[in-house]
Amino acid sequence: MAQTTLAKALNNGLRAAMERDPKVIVMGEDVGKLGGVYRVTDGLQKDFGEQRVLDTPLAESGIIGTAIGLAIRGFRPVCEIQFDGFVFPGFDQIVSQLAKLHYRSQGKVPVPVVVRIPFGGGIGAVEHHSESPESYFAHTAGLRVVACSNPSDAYWMIQQAIAADDPVIFFEPKRRYWEKGEVDPDADPPPLFTSRVVRPGSTLTVATYGPMLKTCLSAAAAAETDGHDLEVIDLRTLSPLDLAPVVESVRRTGHLVVVSEAPSESSIASELAARVQQEAFYSLEAPVLRVTGFDTPYPPSKCEEDYLPDLDRVLDAVDRSLAW
Repeated sequence: MAQTTLAKALNNGLRAAMERDPKVIVMGEDVGKLGGVYRVTDGLQKDFGEQRVLDTPLAESGIIGTAIGLAIRGFRPVCEIQFDGFVFPGFDQIVSQLAKLHYRSQGKVPVPVVVRIPFGGGIGAVEHHSESPESYFAHTAGLRVVACSNPSDAYWMIQQAIAADDPVIFFEPKRRYWEKGEVDPDADPPPLFTSRVVRPGSTLTVATYGPMLKTCLSAAAAAETDGHDLEVIDLRTLSPLDLAPVVESVRRTGHLVVVSEAPSESSIASELAARVQQEAFYSLEAPVLRVTGFDTPYPPSKCEEDYLPDLDRVLDAVDRSLAW
């Protein structure tokens, strides 16, 4: 077991998958010689060659379309979208082709493509570099959508996504790339499409994913000083949503706060709130509360600290829920 950053854990996970299966191909803008803008693919082209780590033109539609063709011929392409807001030129290929082929062919033509998307804010970037577009993809039947939040999950989830026969949209919290955690390459990882209780508690349930997990764990530690024992759940999978641990937790605590960077309207957070109120209504002692980004375009970097959910906003929601 070793301490490593989330970015390095992804690199090691990609390397392990490529060593295991020669059909795994990494492709995207600047993923080869540069090693990606976040260095997630650093060293892979040197070790596996230009035929397996491909620097592509700046054309997301072409990247996804080429990956679909490769998948049909038996390869397992891993596409990197350089920044979250750059995925939209390839959106048509993803939702109209990639998501549909396995179903359209009655299961005869799997398309095991992984689309890696660094997402979220907190890095002081310019416009189109700090989006949270996960709801678009979770809404689309035929796609699997996951979000890692720590180095251990990053290492295992990227390998599991590559091994899956369905297309997987793989969200990576870019402001957590350089944060360290323990990774045990000999561990028995949880299944890919499952959520996980990362901090047991009895007073109130907090459900979150991706970059907000660290914020929620900090809020839980702060709430403990006030005598509140928060249970924190990392969703990990956004489509399909694994709600069983959340519903089970809410039936014990009676309170739920959902935290996400994305805007609240028509979001993962709103879907989670609706489903929990449907399945655990009589266990709730207060409405499900959401702490999210605002329903506005992502602001300039000087304003993003006011836009992103922080510890104080999470604690305020906790206090409002418990005071209901």
